[in-house]
Amino acid sequence: MNLPIRMLRLPDVLQKTGLSRSQIYRLIALGCFPTQVQLSDRAAGWVELEIDQWLQKKIDVSRGTLLHT
Repeated sequence: MNLPIRMLRLPDVLQKTGLSRSQIYRLIALGCFPTQVQLSDRAAGWVELEIDQWLQKKIDVSRGTLLHT
């Protein structure tokens, strides 16, 4: 069974990660953060699962349960 895909807009991503807008876009430019999905001509969002996985990887690295990549 496929789970529904939940999209997050920028304010949700900022709240969920605790990062600033400029930090998010800097990390995207470096290839270190999930990229947005274009939802319409003027709207983009992030796949919530990808943000959750990014956060979990950060937690794992900080706890020493995953080698830093």
